[in-house]
Amino acid sequence: MQEILQDDLALFAVPVFIVALLIEAFWSWKNQLDWYERKDTLASLSMLVLSALIELLPRLLAVALMFKLHDISPLRDVVGRQWWAWLALFVLEDVTFYWFHRMNHQVRLFWAGHVNHHSSQYLNFATALRQGVGERIHKFIFWLWLSLLGFDPIMIMTMISISLFYQFWIHSPAIGKLHPAIEAVFNTASHHRVHHASNVRYLDCNHGGVLIIWDRLFGTFAEESEEEAVIYGLTTNIESNNPWTVLSHEYQAIARDMMRASNWRDRLRYLCWAPGWSHDGPDQRARVMRSS
Repeated sequence: MQEILQDDLALFAVPVFIVALLIEAFWSWKNQLDWYERKDTLASLSMLVLSALIELLPRLLAVALMFKLHDISPLRDVVGRQWWAWLALFVLEDVTFYWFHRMNHQVRLFWAGHVNHHSSQYLNFATALRQGVGERIHKFIFWLWLSLLGFDPIMIMTMISISLFYQFWIHSPAIGKLHPAIEAVFNTASHHRVHHASNVRYLDCNHGGVLIIWDRLFGTFAEESEEEAVIYGLTTNIESNNPWTVLSHEYQAIARDMMRASNWRDRLRYLCWAPGWSHDGPDQRARVMRSS
């Protein structure tokens, strides 16, 4: 476990991320591009610190459980650190991230822990660091199954870090559309702009990590259109950079909705159904609004 903590690529990447953020912010200021806003950036950095603190215990528990599951895996003596094992893990980790990310958008309780990543009305390298805080509690549950397939925890945590390192760079507004062959396979800045959009046509799309093929395969892909510019943020923005508000506003909204509900079935729906569902108002879930 100590080896995992020492070899976590994310820890070494943070200084690189901060330098990239400063360069991008300077470029925005010099060219009057309005990519950054000071209070918004500070709120993003506060979420980075809080997410790192909240993640520590769940991460340690998850790694300990990964070791236990790896010990009982019938494939543990077959799957080592061969080149094909790393390639297989890359694919399996990426599809795992897709479903983890998709569930963060389609289960409201999970969304409450992820929404602060989307609460900025800007898309930049600071937004990339505005990590979901509450999602840290349940995140690693999605990756446990990989240990049962014989992949050791060091490999799994390394691949998670590689994926997160890649995803940082697709948060820049400076990157336009790439070659069609790249756009067809990989998650790009263009695809990720769609993911951060509040436009109805773009809502809850493009959940991929490194690859975009899972969205194409499972029906959650949307192309960035020149006809409709991306509007960043939430369908109803919180208009606050207070760290506590950024962190807790959706949990508070869920509590208010559950108190309004008259039965436990509806209370559970507020927890488990997608954001936008209401027992006494219009259904504003993304798929419903797109179909209307």
